Amino acid sequence: MNNMKFLRSDRLTLIAATLAHVRTELESPEQLATLLGAAVSTEWPTGEYDRDAMEFFRARLEEGGEEVEGWYGWYAVRGADLESPRTLVGAGGYFGPPNAEGTVEIGYSVLPKWQRRGYASEIVRMLVEHAFTFAQVVRVIAHTTEANSASIAVLLRCGFHAAGAGREFGSMRFECSQTRRA
Repeated sequence: MNNMKFLRSDRLTLIAATLAHVRTELESPEQLATLLGAAVSTEWPTGEYDRDAMEFFRARLEEGGEEVEGWYGWYAVRGADLESPRTLVGAGGYFGPPNAEGTVEIGYSVLPKWQRRGYASEIVRMLVEHAFTFAQVVRVIAHTTEANSASIAVLLRCGFHAAGAGREFGSMRFECSQTRRA
């Protein structure tokens, strides 16, 4: 774990999930705070980042090892301030390395206490910028439900455009391409 991957912004540090992180989260969630060096709410995990997502990430990390770290989950940790200590506020990540067409899909979730503070937008921007540092990535996609106006607003704010119906009934697909950002 000495080779942990980080992405940083003014307010957040994204920490790439390792197999040790995900195993700990599944087996002893209270120990995740120790691995992250951050307070973890009893409300964790949140939103779409649930046990099924953790199991998916664990299986992919077991198959791919250290080479795929950073292509799955990232923990979003805010720095300490007068309001709270260093704290896990959400998660984001990719559903795997880019496919043959150069597409990666992202997902993200923020704990209710930390919503409406711009953290989701910050997570999405960081993930998109990071994805486009890889030459093979030409498009980042995301899916959300038609009813999730907050998520739609985040995606639009971060340079995505609506690209039709999603895979599941009632969902929408959003895309962001390297050329549209330039």
